[in-house]
Amino acid sequence: MISIRTALPGVSRTDFNSVSRSTIACKRQFDIIASMKSKEAIAALSALASEARLAVFRLLVKRGPAGYTPTELTRRLGVPAPTLSFHLRELVNVGLVTSRREGRNLHYRAQLERMQSVVDFLTENCCSLADQACGPDCQPLPASAQAVEPTKQRKRA
Repeated sequence: MISIRTALPGVSRTDFNSVSRSTIACKRQFDIIASMKSKEAIAALSALASEARLAVFRLLVKRGPAGYTPTELTRRLGVPAPTLSFHLRELVNVGLVTSRREGRNLHYRAQLERMQSVVDFLTENCCSLADQACGPDCQPLPASAQAVEPTKQRKRA
């Protein structure tokens, strides 16, 4: 087995140690950065793993940008106010729901851009290991479409 130190003639032990430490630091930082996106997706999906939170989020999606007040949500979902408050706080913490104050009332609305980013994260490597390219819907393109429209194909990782 050849050591890296012997493979790099002219590099002193102190130079080697500083190079290897900086390489390790860069690797560690890259791992943290790369996993942050995964952690955010996990947090968002975990928040939606509760039946009550999923019901709140889906109702807010149906309502659109106008959103609902907590009182309206409580009435529509039949959930006690303290329970609803707990679930809304979780959805706000992961960024799937935002609130705005209008006078004395808070209005909660679904943050669809955030949900779309979670979906994009889940499908960003779509077809990357497939034998043929795929379209935007992650379905294999017919052979004729691959030759005619190469710009509409998803990029492979």
